[in-house]
Amino acid sequence: MAEELKMAEEVKCACEAAIIGLYACAGGSNVGQMANKVAVELTKQGKGKIMCTVGIGGAVSGILKSTEGTDEIVAIDGCPLICAKKSLERAGFTVDKSIVITELGMKKGGSLDLEESEVNEMMNKVESTLDN
Repeated sequence: MAEELKMAEEVKCACEAAIIGLYACAGGSNVGQMANKVAVELTKQGKGKIMCTVGIGGAVSGILKSTEGTDEIVAIDGCPLICAKKSLERAGFTVDKSIVITELGMKKGGSLDLEESEVNEMMNKVESTLDN
């Protein structure tokens, strides 16, 4: 907890890259798992930083403070229920970009195991959406 607060209170240098917070659904479906996987991969590529979406819903003070310190909030939801986006908005945050995996062509259902070809396809579509 102390580390979360310290991280949230750090002053950003104006020369640093913008902090893009990635808040993903990790729901109990293939598209929820895809939303989370996409956020993980974007983080590994340095295109944003995966944040704790459930901490937003749980009103965890350090996570709320970290969210206040982001420059851009991106919600990545699996389906039209848009749980990640709604959680952020309910906590008082404005979502700058909202991505819904089913709107990118993936059908909800099936296995929780993701195929590499599906991940690659969704990554390409999400990256394209983020660039616009």
